[in-house]
Amino acid sequence: MPVLHNRISNKELKERMLAETEPRTTISFYKYFAIPEPQDFRDSLYQQFTDLSVFGRVYIAKEGINAQISIPSKNVDALKAVLNTADPALYNLRLNIALEDDGKSFWVLRMKVRERIVADGIEDETFNPSETGEYLKADQVNQMLDDPETVFVDMRNHYEYEVGHFENAIEIPSDTFREQLPMAVEMLKDDKDKNIVMYCTGGIRCEKASAYMLHNGFNNVYHVEGGIIEYARKAKAQGLPVRFIGKNFVFDERMGERISEDVIAQCHQCGSTCDSHTNCKNDGCHLLFIQCPSCAERFEGCCSDVCREEMLLPEGEQRARRAGRENGAKIFNKSRYRLNEGLNITSLQSIKQ
Repeated sequence: MPVLHNRISNKELKERMLAETEPRTTISFYKYFAIPEPQDFRDSLYQQFTDLSVFGRVYIAKEGINAQISIPSKNVDALKAVLNTADPALYNLRLNIALEDDGKSFWVLRMKVRERIVADGIEDETFNPSETGEYLKADQVNQMLDDPETVFVDMRNHYEYEVGHFENAIEIPSDTFREQLPMAVEMLKDDKDKNIVMYCTGGIRCEKASAYMLHNGFNNVYHVEGGIIEYARKAKAQGLPVRFIGKNFVFDERMGERISEDVIAQCHQCGSTCDSHTNCKNDGCHLLFIQCPSCAERFEGCCSDVCREEMLLPEGEQRARRAGRENGAKIFNKSRYRLNEGLNITSLQSIKQ
């Protein structure tokens, strides 16, 4: 029986990827459709993706598939052929091609079966994620942005919105999609007769969000086809004004694609203009935050003096300090502490001690 999971260390796999000279293409795709036997579907795709040297994250559930991958550019057509024959619902599936891409976005293939391809917290059995709002193409998005009776709703997390968003789009202030859905319904309850346009990175969250809004009595619901990635690609190809401002956060090694030259965020440590995310280099933290080059040098890639000092300790002493606090550190989920607590990065020092 073939091996259906990885047996090589992450370090070695990453080194192999970085040593590759063959060009790769970063692609995302998703589809809501019924998969009666997700594990069988996963195992079949895993073998075929492995044969094509696919790296990335693929989630499969009874409700569909969600993937962010990189693949040797020469194998893109073969990938399309695999998807075309995997299930009729995937025939001619739209693939979102990365805008800024050196092919170094992933270094291992992880394909998992989950309860949902997007965790939504919805327990209403009458909800159907396939009953969605209408797709909007790039030119239609621009038209809607100029309509005073239209509300654009960003269905991404706070740290994504912070570095880039559509003009005048509203933020649903949360770090989890499951929290955002009921919040969006509550925040927009007085706008049920307006045009509601949902958007996200590649389309998967806003598509389900559009179905949820319709399910909750909203009348005119739309979502951006292919999300920000496809909008920006099509707008540029068609010579349209690009109305997304700043950077599009992506969930791979790149952490962002530049859409416009505008930098609308600030370094979380010194407040200077910056929109580059990083993870704290202290293994006891790994907080996701925005850091400018000057602060990266000063703090050696860490989020605070405490983390910088801890990172420089002998490994045994680092582990001793981390013991018993790993779960507690997770309360700093992405950037929520900045939104809800009004803290800045350096004020975390006393908390971590």
